[in-house]
Amino acid sequence: MLRVHFTAEDLFDVTFATEPLPLVELALALVAWQRTDEPAVFGRWRGSVSRELPARARPLLDLLRPDGDNPPFVEPYAADLEEGLAAVRDAGSLLTPDQLRRAAVRAPGPASWLRALWDQDGEAWDVLDGALRAAHETVVAPQWTRIRQSFRADVAWRTRLLAGHGIRACLASIHPRAAWSGTVFEVGLPPDYEVRLGGRGLVLMPSVFWTGRPLLAGRPDGSHVLMYPALTPLPLAAPGTGGGALDALLGRTRAAVLQSLLERRTTSEVARDLAISLPSVSEHTRTLRAAGLITTERDGRAVLHSATVLGVDLLRSGG
Repeated sequence: MLRVHFTAEDLFDVTFATEPLPLVELALALVAWQRTDEPAVFGRWRGSVSRELPARARPLLDLLRPDGDNPPFVEPYAADLEEGLAAVRDAGSLLTPDQLRRAAVRAPGPASWLRALWDQDGEAWDVLDGALRAAHETVVAPQWTRIRQSFRADVAWRTRLLAGHGIRACLASIHPRAAWSGTVFEVGLPPDYEVRLGGRGLVLMPSVFWTGRPLLAGRPDGSHVLMYPALTPLPLAAPGTGGGALDALLGRTRAAVLQSLLERRTTSEVARDLAISLPSVSEHTRTLRAAGLITTERDGRAVLHSATVLGVDLLRSGG
């Protein structure tokens, strides 16, 4: 279970990241590519990455594993690619033997190049630099407009949620298993990880690639970043901005699902009315429910969905 202890000061010091970060998104993209969850959303995208990812980028898979618990030095909080690559290089002298052992145990390939990396071998660091550049050029750069669009829409919505309903509702909306126990924020999924913020605040950062439970990472200044799945993952982010604010936040189909639930409907009725598959409706309603935008209840064998007050508020604000 993830447990984050807030002080009263921390509850007033929750902010959002201002922009997605290229190497953080790259790391989470490669993690998402190796995962097998949410195939209805990420399946086609994973197939595309499998075909297009160059061999030069493959050494990164020894560092970036599917659980997202990866060496922090390879995903620095840097605003652009070149700044991030420089930060990766600068971190080399700070790597410890314990970090090497951990990376080597998790790596699917031979650990010889990882040992060379930790030994500050110039050739190994050139391999890492080339792998990061090649992966970024293939996976992140072509999608950067959509990544920023989904990121900004998520931040805009949750900022509104924070202002209108408070920090508890805002954080509880980021994952279906998220809840509060007093001033402790909890997500009831392994592995166990517990942090006391101690008055240093928290930065929230949505990711269009991450699909697991929220990830908590420390920063050099002692504060923490909580990374969570954006409401609209990359494969559902509509290209361009012509669809309107609600489409940018939810994706066109998911926005239509929410719109249809202004009246209580079954999964089958939504699928029929919107001409989409039952698994697709289930995927969309799961995400909308996790965000507090709809409720779901059983009536005999039927599963009934309807928009919440938050969902109606979002539809009104999004036009």
